[in-house]
Formats: sequence, C-alpha cells, structure tokens
Amino acid sequence: MPGGSGNVVAVFTMDCRTRQLRRPGQDENQSQDIGMASAVEQFFTVKARIAAAEREAGRQAGAVTLVVVSKTFSANDISPVIEAGQRVFGENRVQEAQAKWPALKQAFPDIELHLIGPLQSNKSKEAVALFDVIETVDREKIAAELAKEIARQGRSPKLYVQVNTGSEPQKAGIEPREAVPFVTRCRDVHGLAIEGLMCIPPADENPGPHFALLEKLSTEAGVEELSMGMSGDYETAIAFGATSVRVGSAIFGSR
Repeated sequence: MPGGSGNVVAVFTMDCRTRQLRRPGQDENQSQDIGMASAVEQFFTVKARIAAAEREAGRQAGAVTLVVVSKTFSANDISPVIEAGQRVFGENRVQEAQAKWPALKQAFPDIELHLIGPLQSNKSKEAVALFDVIETVDREKIAAELAKEIARQGRSPKLYVQVNTGSEPQKAGIEPREAVPFVTRCRDVHGLAIEGLMCIPPADENPGPHFALLEKLSTEAGVEELSMGMSGDYETAIAFGATSVRVGSAIFGSR
C-alpha cells in the first residue's frame, strides 16, 4: 500500500483470516435483498445479527452500538426506525442533516447524531451545534476550528479521528503512521478530548487487516472507541473490537 501502511496491515493478515466472519458473496446483493421488507424489519434483523456476532466474538452483550446511517433518506423514512427504538444515527453531510434533524431531535431529545462524512472547516460551527459525535477529525485545520467552536458554543461533541487505513488518495482520513501523533497534538495543542478512531477500508480489500490496524492504533493512542464496519462487514468488525458499526443500506436499502 502507498504511504507506508501496507507492511503494517500485512502483519495482521494471518490473524485476520482466523477472525474473518463475512461469508463469501454476503454483501454483493445485500441492498437488493431488502426487497419488500420494511426498514423496521431490517433494523431488527441487523440488531439480531449484531447480538449474534457479539456472542461469537466473546463480547459482552450490548458492547457494540448500532449507528443507523440515514444519509439521503427523509425524516418520513427515518421516523419508523426511531419509533421502533433506535436512537443513534449517522449523517454524511452537515447541510443535509440540518434540513431534517433539528425537528427530529426536538421530538426525540435522546437521539445521538454522528457526523460520519468529511467535515469542511467552514462547517465546523454548524457541526458542533448539531452533532453529538464527530467521527471525521483528520487534519490540523479541522482540529483548530473545532476547538474554537467548542469553546465559543460551550458544547462538546465527542470526537473521533478518521484514519485512512488503505492510504487511498481519494479518501479522507489521516495516514496510519500519523494517527497517534495527530491524536496527541489534538489533545496537547488544541485541547480536544479525542475519544475514538474511525476507518473505512478499501472496498476491494479484505476489511479484517484494516480493522486490526485500527484496533492496534487505538491502543497506542489511548482511545477506547472504535467506529468500524458497515453493511457488508459489520460482523467482521465486531470480531476485531468495534464499539460501533455504521449500517445504512442493510436497513433502508439502496440509495
């Protein structure tokens, strides 16, 4: 892999094979399989699979938080899942979230909203005001802007650093070799309480080594939260220690 992370990831390959839970072909047609099933039915199916993956991995029941990814779906689409009991949701864009979530959060004050898409520095003010968790801190400018807005607003969302475990040039996130020093700078220079790490593995690679790398980096950085795993690989992520998984298409279907 470019950027020097390939050798680090490769170290974990053998162990990853022993913990790889994803079945062959499991995710290729996952969104198509939604069919006529409602989002609520699929929500409970995903919850059951998370519980089964926790048991299989020897994890405590309830150790993994489901973040339902609701990007591109309307408040009308989301509301039945909220009414079914889900309270943690993820959005990719600040502007889209602003259009639908203030009213939903007013109706359901215990909702926890995560920003899981790239954050532009000029949207830091709005992000701090709306989101409860920002998972995509990945550069000094963003850290500085968030620190300023947190101090100004007196509101402190939880913060995760996004790591580009595949060193993909088109993808947001800090390089793996820079992740731990960056977490340290966020704390010492900007006064930010970084609580977790997040990654999105390359779509065409086995996600296991990337999850293993993020787990290793979290230990080195002294953070406890690991946001990793999406609709096609969340069970694998649970085996590698994910504390939250981000699932959208397996619940709502294709966007």
